[in-house]
Amino acid sequence: MVATLAELNQRIAAVRENIRELTEQAAAYSGAEDDARTADLIAEQEKLLTTLLKERQVLAGKAG
Repeated sequence: MVATLAELNQRIAAVRENIRELTEQAAAYSGAEDDARTADLIAEQEKLLTTLLKERQVLAGKAG
């Protein structure tokens, strides 16, 4: 399924919000296990964000 530009923008906003929340959680918690898990979650979200931004760039290029 090909996402529309609006759908990609919504997903990008949601991922950015997830990263913001995870970063806040990381600052609030302490402990190596919590830090490692949060770092993994942030890395996953950043990877997803990169993928979505690339998809948006391709879609925007086709629309323009």
